Amino acid sequence: MIIIGGKNLTLDDFHKILFNGEKIDLDSSALKKVKENFEFLKDFSKNKVIYGINTCFGPMAQYKISDEDQVQLQYNLIRSHSSGSGNTLPGIYVKSLMIARLNTLMKAYSGIHPEVVVLIKELINRDIYPKIFEHGSVGASGDLVQLAHLALILIGEGEVSYNGKFRPTPEVFKENNLTPISIHLREGLALINGTSTMTGIGIINAIHAKNLLNWSLVASCMINEIVESYDDHFSIELNQVKLHVGQNSVAAAMQSILKSSKLVKKRSDHLYNYSTQADIIKEKVQEYYSLRCVPQILGPIFETIQNTEKILIQEVNSVNDNPIVDSMNKDVFHGGNFHGDYVSLEMDKLKIVITKLSMLSERQLNFLLNDKLNQKLPPFVNLGTLGLNLGMQGVQFTATSTVAENQTLSFPMYVHSIPNNNDNQDIVSMGTNAALLTKKIIENTFEVLSIQYITILQSIDYLKITGKLSDISRNLFDKMRTIVPIFIEDSVKYKDVENIKNYLLENHTKLI
Repeated sequence: MIIIGGKNLTLDDFHKILFNGEKIDLDSSALKKVKENFEFLKDFSKNKVIYGINTCFGPMAQYKISDEDQVQLQYNLIRSHSSGSGNTLPGIYVKSLMIARLNTLMKAYSGIHPEVVVLIKELINRDIYPKIFEHGSVGASGDLVQLAHLALILIGEGEVSYNGKFRPTPEVFKENNLTPISIHLREGLALINGTSTMTGIGIINAIHAKNLLNWSLVASCMINEIVESYDDHFSIELNQVKLHVGQNSVAAAMQSILKSSKLVKKRSDHLYNYSTQADIIKEKVQEYYSLRCVPQILGPIFETIQNTEKILIQEVNSVNDNPIVDSMNKDVFHGGNFHGDYVSLEMDKLKIVITKLSMLSERQLNFLLNDKLNQKLPPFVNLGTLGLNLGMQGVQFTATSTVAENQTLSFPMYVHSIPNNNDNQDIVSMGTNAALLTKKIIENTFEVLSIQYITILQSIDYLKITGKLSDISRNLFDKMRTIVPIFIEDSVKYKDVENIKNYLLENHTKLI
């Protein structure tokens, strides 16, 4: 059971809830503070002008709202902003943003009634998710449109996903004996005015990105085994003179993975006592960069992922709506904590480095498929008859085109502000767009790595080197061969790619 509100959530907490099915509960002392915060705002807001309670929103904040219309104002906000379009977000991403929203509300700075957090908790535990669309947020004033769809089901309207199907909210609430919330003061604005959608998506992006890094690391090691590379490019001695933590972490992980390999070579055994007088050295002196520079390429990717994790966890444990109801200091503070620039920038950085990871995978794949480069394997790692069979030729097109798409999607959103809202929102973050583009790049990269891994399996079988692989490589080879058996005759490949992709997604490695 993960307790919300008692302490800051960690990435591991999100992993347990999202991927391991852990249930959540609310910290009793934090819930008490939520109630006290609500009571303070109810009293404090009398005879004062407070944005979003007795004023309208955005550029219409100059319009004063009468006492009898304040509740209706909140309903109007929720309904008018439930205007998303495009593809619906998968349930796991909606669950993540709901956890993020619940966590910030439990900080007790939003002035909402406690029934709000209790209902969100129940929905999360019962896997009941609002129908939320990809398109709608500009990432400042928060994720207004997407979070409005969350608020919509909390008031008993709209549609929810339950047992894999979208159904009217009232039906599902009735089946589960759930009661919609009532609007008291600012339940509408407090629910939709924040960064929880971009952060919730970003959290899953960070988890998947770390997983991709580990799978890329193992694939790189296995290819170094296939070509029987020298071990000095991932040695302690070489890498420690470059002072980057990421590079040295990757090199150390490679040393650990390959320590039991019988394929990687010592340079001193082959080239440092070189006696032949021939002008042409038959053994390759150094590997191509995609093999030799793995620590230098994956190192900055590792450090970027780490920083992204740090920023996202800071954001998810922050209060990110407006205004801030500070019952400790007996005041209400107006500002811009809903602005998503922190998340937007991290998502742009993350999608750039994951695109680079996919490029590394594609270059390593091309090395294996091009017999003129590797000089060890048949063209396209074709285990059948050359000229009749085609091996991995077809799937290379898929990998190459997918990486090309990643490169285009890597254009930064952080610097792509478009003013809107009658120029009230004159500079925005586009953080949710950045998070969604990163999500797509990550999904693409799992596909590219799947193709790379199938090619690695075929290469190992062609060379008959399973007995010489490192323990980690051999174990992975055996597992993946139960998913995709060796093939000689040409066969349909899309199912194989999909199955390996699902394996990579579902098995989270922790080698670095």
